[in-house]
Amino acid sequence: MSEVVQSTSQIPLFALYPSLEPTLPRVPLCRLPTGVERAEKIEREAGTGPLYVKRDDQSAPEYGGNKARKLEWVLGCARQRGATRVLTFGGLGTNHGFATAFYAARLGMACELVLVDQPLTDAVRRRLLLHQAAGARLFYGRNIPQTALIALARLARHPRTRIIPAGGSSAWGTLGFVNAGLELAQQIEAGHVPEPARLYVACGTGGTAVGLALGLALARLRTQVVAVLVTDILAPSRPRLLRLARRTLALLRRAGAEIEDSAVELRIDLDDGFVGSGYGHPTPAGASAMGWAEQLGDLRLDGTYTGKALAALLARERGRDEPILFWNSYAARDPELVLPDWRSLPRSFHRFFREAV
Repeated sequence: MSEVVQSTSQIPLFALYPSLEPTLPRVPLCRLPTGVERAEKIEREAGTGPLYVKRDDQSAPEYGGNKARKLEWVLGCARQRGATRVLTFGGLGTNHGFATAFYAARLGMACELVLVDQPLTDAVRRRLLLHQAAGARLFYGRNIPQTALIALARLARHPRTRIIPAGGSSAWGTLGFVNAGLELAQQIEAGHVPEPARLYVACGTGGTAVGLALGLALARLRTQVVAVLVTDILAPSRPRLLRLARRTLALLRRAGAEIEDSAVELRIDLDDGFVGSGYGHPTPAGASAMGWAEQLGDLRLDGTYTGKALAALLARERGRDEPILFWNSYAARDPELVLPDWRSLPRSFHRFFREAV
């Protein structure tokens, strides 16, 4: 069994608010800070201003992306409160669900995933197998109401279960990206990257974008977070993002951080113009952006999240000359797990594989 990453230095959130370290439980899963690189070939071909990439695809040694940053705090809270298992939600191919199962197992916790439909691809089918390989128990929710009923039944059967919202976008999960925003601020101060005028990031459930905006605001930066919406399933609105920000600030204040309201100016632009046909459906612009990233930037993106986010950046920034940053939240490499035969999955999932035979 793999060990969690050991913390080697004080993280930026605790450096800014030392009183938080003894009060906010965190499991160090990530290897931080992640690097920031200039993508000169892409900026030159696309005609943008100076373009930098935050390499959160390398956030953790075994399975990176944006999920591990949230799970450091979500699983830390669950463990502190005595939970022996966690339950979370997502599409059939949810990266969040896989990351939750993978890291929960390394902490000795059981994990249950309640999954809803999304467009079927070979990658989605492989992810279903990876869920089980990571140790998750799978339930087919089909739709939102049925998913809620399954979750309530599982919670009644196992009261020591911690419910984790889809995408890990609770106040606890958002802390991971408050810290990430402060991490970027440190890199700006150190001269690794100029202060971006705009930061582009994929937005599914909203916790990543909200946390980044809060962290940048606490660092007194003026960068605007462009949250590129990638889902039509319970899609976050600006009022929902603001409510999540308020809950996260309340959590920080209860834990001991002295934060004045005047210190928090949330700069979020929610762009819903790149969703296409909906969650999990690729778009031509996203596919083109993925090709640019791989050929010119040596970056692997995906068609559900990061491809659409980069497509928004390329469309909006062409012809402008301000420095910008693309937050690569995609975990491009899966852990080396032995995949089970699809027939070992619960019977409700078999039809997704029979259709491919």
